[in-house]
Amino acid sequence: MAKKSSKNILSDHFHPEIFVLPNGLRVVCRQREGMVSYIGVVVDAGSRDENPEHEGLAHFVEHTIFKGTDKRRSWQISSRMETVGGELNAYTSKEETMIYTNAPKGNEERALELLADLVTNSRFPIEEIDKEREVIIEEIYSYLDTPSDRIFDEYEELAYKGSGLAHNILGSPESVREIKSADCRAFLDRFYRPENMVMYCVTPLSMREMIRKVEKFFGLIPSMDVEHHRITPPPMEKFDERRDNGTHQANTIMGVRTFGRNDELRFSLFLLNNYLGGPCLNSRLSREIRDKRGYAYTVESNVALLSDTGLMSIYFGCDPSNVDKCRKIVEREVEALCDTTLSAKSFERIKRQYCGQLISSSDQIENRAMSLGKSVMYYGKVHDINTTIDRIMSVSAQEMREVAELIFADGLSTLTLL
Repeated sequence: MAKKSSKNILSDHFHPEIFVLPNGLRVVCRQREGMVSYIGVVVDAGSRDENPEHEGLAHFVEHTIFKGTDKRRSWQISSRMETVGGELNAYTSKEETMIYTNAPKGNEERALELLADLVTNSRFPIEEIDKEREVIIEEIYSYLDTPSDRIFDEYEELAYKGSGLAHNILGSPESVREIKSADCRAFLDRFYRPENMVMYCVTPLSMREMIRKVEKFFGLIPSMDVEHHRITPPPMEKFDERRDNGTHQANTIMGVRTFGRNDELRFSLFLLNNYLGGPCLNSRLSREIRDKRGYAYTVESNVALLSDTGLMSIYFGCDPSNVDKCRKIVEREVEALCDTTLSAKSFERIKRQYCGQLISSSDQIENRAMSLGKSVMYYGKVHDINTTIDRIMSVSAQEMREVAELIFADGLSTLTLL
């Protein structure tokens, strides 16, 4: 059973527990008072796990898994939860796919039976996937028409060059047109296996009752060893590129590669990122670029950590005449992080601000439920918010400076779409 933080910053009535079914499926379950159950399956497979000739396949499967099973047609799947007021959805990332639902209390078996049907019996009927193929291609074009989105994909192509992380999650129109029904089924058979999945349940039902229901629908799925062939991308070659995109606004990303999500330095990195360009208006870059000078409407920094690597990126959109000015400010602020140790008082304020943001964001129950599944997938245990806050509050100003020195040692790589 997961332990509670001694500070009990954010308390739940019941602790989450992890169960492992005989077939290897890990189930993390938490009972909570309420009238809704949140249930989902996290699959340890994403765009990184595709073969080069099938770029976009993981996302394609996520879309078309709803298009028909042995006993249901597309419209029956889409309406199964909606007819009782619930929802069914999914998403794909570089390293994971999640299929999830929420269900009014009393409909847990309906949700579990549907999820089990999808991950085991999806048939990817040709007439349905041909229609969905066009939907996905339109989704790709919508991103290509949005430079502020497109630049992140193009930046990752450069940052992760030479690996399966380089291509974007959606694939290209050309690669999507080549995906066949058999490719989808093969991907499902390979990765949607009990040992390669985690189920999360946040429910008003007792844990014993919920686990009994999970076993009823997921316990008979046959187990099979799943081998991942993930290759860590080679070291990032520094770059500085400007590409003509034919738009009024220039979009720029400046960034560096980092360590992966299991590194203990990640807590210092999260603080550094939030202080430099987090979502609050008092971040360093927001003050210097937006408030003081009015150079940009949007300026932010982000950290995306994967199993064996990661990326910190600083984005701003501005008039082309201000690109170099903004770049200089970013470089100056990064140098200051490497050269200066913040005072104890200032750093304490930074930590408390970040912890407050974590608490505010965790108020969304569905997000917290998803986090349970991902935590067990990534770390084999539940990292609840209290544990994370305790770890954040233990970081020192010197540790944050050392992380800055580590990741910014070779300078920033830059891409601008003009």
